[in-house]
Amino acid sequence: MSPTSPKAFPVSWDQFHRDCRALAWRLASAGPFEAIVCITRGGLVPAAIVARELDLRLIESVCIASYHDYKNQGELKVLKDIAPSVKAIGDGKGKGVLVIDDLTDTGKTAKIVRDMLPDAHFAAVYAKPAGRPLIDTFVTEVSQDTWIYFPWDMGLAYQAPIREGSAG
Repeated sequence: MSPTSPKAFPVSWDQFHRDCRALAWRLASAGPFEAIVCITRGGLVPAAIVARELDLRLIESVCIASYHDYKNQGELKVLKDIAPSVKAIGDGKGKGVLVIDDLTDTGKTAKIVRDMLPDAHFAAVYAKPAGRPLIDTFVTEVSQDTWIYFPWDMGLAYQAPIREGSAG
């Protein structure tokens, strides 16, 4: 889904913070967790908020590039793997590890990380139907053809009324 989609879901910093805290509430009873692995870059902010709320100090990242031009998903590439010390937690397959991302879209990125940590608990703030089966916990589901505008991708600008964009 590209940013030219007629369905837009702009998310403010305040809303994103509230949604991340809601995710933490849902995750509080799903643990215990010993570590968080955030999928970068989108998982960095929600991981920081959830780590604070669940009092987790061990935070690791896995770096996977999927949106190479901010419009279309390309070939996925693992830029940085998960540290061996985190992979060794629990059963060595992710038990006790919480994996966090901002969004599961197609599920391709989550699948790569799930192959690395099959027993980890996967959470995303937002989920789309194609990626939803790979996520254990999420806050809000949006349609597959919706483009989410995250606060770190936006500046203040006029937003056309919904009816204007669909006149025809």
